[in-house]
Amino acid sequence: MSTSTKDVRAVLVRGARSEAQLDGAATIEAEHVLLALAALEGTTTARLLAEAGLSRDEIRAALDREWEQSLAVAGITVAVAELPTATPDPDRRPRIGESTVRLLKRAGDTASGFGGGRIGAAHMLVGVLDAKLGRVPRALDLAGIDRAALRARAAEAAEQGDH
Repeated sequence: MSTSTKDVRAVLVRGARSEAQLDGAATIEAEHVLLALAALEGTTTARLLAEAGLSRDEIRAALDREWEQSLAVAGITVAVAELPTATPDPDRRPRIGESTVRLLKRAGDTASGFGGGRIGAAHMLVGVLDAKLGRVPRALDLAGIDRAALRARAAEAAEQGDH
C-alpha cells in the first residue's frame, strides 16, 4: 500500500477499511487497523511489527488462532481454514467500530503527550498496543508477542516523529 503514513485518515480509509471489507465486516475494528499498519511497506511502523514477528500474514494467523480459541471456550470446535472465506463487498463502507474509536483516543493522547498533536502511524500502533481487552491483545498474547516492548519501541518512534 502506498500512502502517507502521517495521515491517520489515509491509514483508516485505504488500509483498515479494505481489511474490514475483506473480512465482510460492517465495522473497522482494531484488528483491521493493525493489519493495515503492517501492510505499510517501507515504514517504521511496519518494520517495528516485522521485527516483533508480525507481518500482515502473521497477524492474520494470530487473529485466526484467537478466534478459534475464543469459540473453543464456548464449546465450539472449528478451524478457520475449514470455513468458507468471507465475500468482500467493495461497495460496503464499513463504519468505525468501538475498538477503533478507543485506539484513536489513545493515539491522540500519545500524540498530544509528545507535543505534536498530529496522529501518525506510530501513534496508532501505540493506541492498538495500549488496549487491555479485546481481540488484538488476546491474539498478540497467543502469538507470544511482548506487547510492552513493542509498545515502547512504537512510542519512541512516535516521539521522534518517525511514523
